[in-house]
Amino acid sequence: MLCAVGDLIEDVVVQLHDGIRRDSDTPATIVRRRGGSAANVAYFAAKLSGRARFIGCVGVDPLGDSLIAQLEQHHVEVRGERRGRTGSIVVVATSDGERTMLTDRGDATELSTHDNEWLADVTTLHVPMYSFSHEPISTATRNLVLAARQRNIRVSVDASSVTVIEQLSASHVRHLLSSLQPDVLFCTRSEAAAIGVTQHEHFGAATVVVKDGPRPVQVFGNDGTTSEFDVAAVDTVVDGTGAGDAFAAGYLLALARQATLGECVAQAQAIAARVVGRAGATLEDE
Repeated sequence: MLCAVGDLIEDVVVQLHDGIRRDSDTPATIVRRRGGSAANVAYFAAKLSGRARFIGCVGVDPLGDSLIAQLEQHHVEVRGERRGRTGSIVVVATSDGERTMLTDRGDATELSTHDNEWLADVTTLHVPMYSFSHEPISTATRNLVLAARQRNIRVSVDASSVTVIEQLSASHVRHLLSSLQPDVLFCTRSEAAAIGVTQHEHFGAATVVVKDGPRPVQVFGNDGTTSEFDVAAVDTVVDGTGAGDAFAAGYLLALARQATLGECVAQAQAIAARVVGRAGATLEDE
């Protein structure tokens, strides 16, 4: 079973029909979705495999109750803590699928403990870099990774965003990766450049998967090799929110069943392509 540790928050997705009109009305379609990178990965993993787990701190409020219920409806087990308030992200999506995110994580960063039982039956532990951006969640996440290593659980890390890399500093991220020694590191081309990841320098990651929009996915192996995989064109792009999380879930589940590298990337691309045709990180039409 795949388990992800991090945020469960609300995404308020604003799809602009045209440019923003300053000091006036701007027509838009607004939808509310369950969000948070870690929660998204768990959701997509459950949709693909029938079961997944999420670990995090969720606010003690009706919004938190609702988001947990939504995850559980899709067979995601929720573990962790409840305190404070649940955060939200406003995602402003333009007609070409580009996104601008206004982020309020609420008390999602307040995860302060870990329980080794949260890792029962887990085969892969996935951690967005967001989970290392603040304390106490950073220490709690490190402890979960250490416990996972002791149980021979595969560990994956997502670089998350250039902003969080800059916030932590590239040198800190490089040191963090070297200490975590993840089996898989997911990043975009810009995130790889921000960290300094190259074909021959992984900073402790065994395999690095580099996404670059419509351009080929590159996979840097631990033997210094690079494999490239073309990205099929997508007819309709509504919103890119959650596509990277879907990609990670698809790749990791294929890897867990010992699929070939090509099969891992193909499954990752297939589910990501389905996500970008909808508003928010979901596979549901409504």
